[in-house]
Amino acid sequence: MKRHFLSAFFILSAFFAGSQEPDLELSIAHARKLANLPLHCIETEYPNKLNQVLTDSTFIESPIHLHPVFYGCFDWHSSVHGHWLLAKVMNRFPDSEIAATIEKLFDRQFTPEKVAAELAYFEPKLEKSFERTYGWAWLLKLYAELKSARADVDHKWTENLAPLNDFIVESYKAFLPKLVYPIRSGEHVNTAFGFSLALDYAYAVHDSGFAALLCQRSADFFMADKNCPLEWEPGGYDFISPCLQEAELMSKVLAPDKFEKWLREFLPGLFSKKFTLEPGKVVDRTDGKLVHLDGLNFSRAWCFYRLAQVLPEQKTLFMKLGDAHVKTSMDFVVDSDYMGSHWLATFLVYALEKRSEIPGVQ
Repeated sequence: MKRHFLSAFFILSAFFAGSQEPDLELSIAHARKLANLPLHCIETEYPNKLNQVLTDSTFIESPIHLHPVFYGCFDWHSSVHGHWLLAKVMNRFPDSEIAATIEKLFDRQFTPEKVAAELAYFEPKLEKSFERTYGWAWLLKLYAELKSARADVDHKWTENLAPLNDFIVESYKAFLPKLVYPIRSGEHVNTAFGFSLALDYAYAVHDSGFAALLCQRSADFFMADKNCPLEWEPGGYDFISPCLQEAELMSKVLAPDKFEKWLREFLPGLFSKKFTLEPGKVVDRTDGKLVHLDGLNFSRAWCFYRLAQVLPEQKTLFMKLGDAHVKTSMDFVVDSDYMGSHWLATFLVYALEKRSEIPGVQ
């Protein structure tokens, strides 16, 4: 699986070297270009968007004091998934120079003292919902990726990160029964996205109880949905497609035959040979909200790739749509304005990871 992922990863990453065809030179240099983005921003404290609730003046602290692990990359969740991107690259090239650099960074980051401080941030009543569920989902994905690293046994990254990870899992379990309605936003709070990554984590660590809860809540929220208005998308600030992300989640919840039946009622237009979907357009990549549309193109792509995986009869169409979305925005990740560069590489890599899982992709 990892070999297939990086094949797709490098093939499409050839665009970064200025080539015009995605099947040209494959090199570790492409991975290094993407990894350099979080390597730069993870220890860059400012600018910083804290999203903090101040109970009183004693809560006013610097980002690095409040979040000694995840203080960089503009905001907490971007730092978390930037660490995930690095873990992904490290796992693919464990004997490379870039992996050695990443290991040293992780040794500085994932210490018991720093993780304890991160966990302490959630203690005040008004911070218990901090980063729910977008940042929570990425933290679980990071943990699962670190757990699969051969260096983790010696370096003890997941052992040190476990208290925060376990707190997030328990927070999910406490929150899900209380959520009466799903959140269908195209931004961070999207319920389907938060469930999808959490479900991947639950399967990866064999937490059957957590997986069952996520599947049940997904069915509660989405099973009866029909005719999702995809034509209403995208919203001006979207980086998640509410319709496609819901479909991506339900493909993990339902058996293939039941999923296809559900999808034909939820997004019937997808089964038309004439179906098309234009990628999102960005006119100002220095605007932190408008550049979300580049992320939307990558997230739409990972949804299409997932659909291509589970619905082989539609594979050609869905891969074509996914590839078109990736190619629209991939040249604007490296050397882009910080409003995009602090997070977009993660979305690109995640999309390519999903592409690699399609049967027959080399």
